[in-house]
Amino acid sequence: MLLSKNVQNALIAAMVFFFVAACVCPTDRSQRREQDQDYPSRNPQTDQPERTQKTPKTPDPSKKPDNGDFVVEHLPVTNPRYIELDKQIRQEKLLERAADELNQALILPEDITLRTKDCREINAFYNPNDSSVTMCYELMEHFYQVFRAAGRSEEEAYNQMFDAVRFVFLHEIAHALIDKYKLPVVSNEEDAADRCSAYINLEELGDEGVKAVLAAADAFLIESKLSKKTTNDLSDEHLLSEQRFYTALCMTYGSNETKYARLVTDGYLPRERAARCPADYQKTVESWKELLKDWRKN
Repeated sequence: MLLSKNVQNALIAAMVFFFVAACVCPTDRSQRREQDQDYPSRNPQTDQPERTQKTPKTPDPSKKPDNGDFVVEHLPVTNPRYIELDKQIRQEKLLERAADELNQALILPEDITLRTKDCREINAFYNPNDSSVTMCYELMEHFYQVFRAAGRSEEEAYNQMFDAVRFVFLHEIAHALIDKYKLPVVSNEEDAADRCSAYINLEELGDEGVKAVLAAADAFLIESKLSKKTTNDLSDEHLLSEQRFYTALCMTYGSNETKYARLVTDGYLPRERAARCPADYQKTVESWKELLKDWRKN
């Protein structure tokens, strides 16, 4: 389905906030690099990262060695539907800004590549083979269509789409951190990545982060109603969409019972589950803070 010009323009505007807001922890905005500075990127012809010259820093003995960066790779777009969007992302250096924010926040043992591309499938994924996080344009369009199918206006649909994409982006970043930091995961990694995304959104990104978690929950619920469960769905490593919906609501409610009481009173979150959510959320927060503390720069 070809996106209208208004939606394409909205995509471009929303991408600015989405990628810049994807930082794992707050940074001093006065330290942000100038817009026209060369950010870490990757040349698709040589497949080698192009970097700025780093200023040597005095190692902090309490921190892990910082041997990597989030770097950006731009690949050619093959689907004409996404050419204009891809062009604007490159011109506005949206991925580069996201990489810069993440590099200011986190220590890395080696490079992690960030990319957007047309994938010929609805997907977003972390690939441990080349240490990359890919956000597919098809997934963005899919979320837009999901919200439109639920009766949302064009404006509501694209706003919710990018909120949901922010949740998914941080979900994939969580997979990357689990892999590169060799973090222990004692349960389903997909659920752990969902909880990491919820933790970052709810603890670090304020009201915009809350919107991301609730938009993802909304998408999970709509998808569950639109799709028919198959054996592949039931056997997949991801939780069922219905389960992801309730976990997202539980994390939100558990982060502030008073502020989000409507999730229970309006009947979205069963009271039996809600009673356990504050303790569940606190365990998630404490766990991720402990796992990431040695890898934070600030």
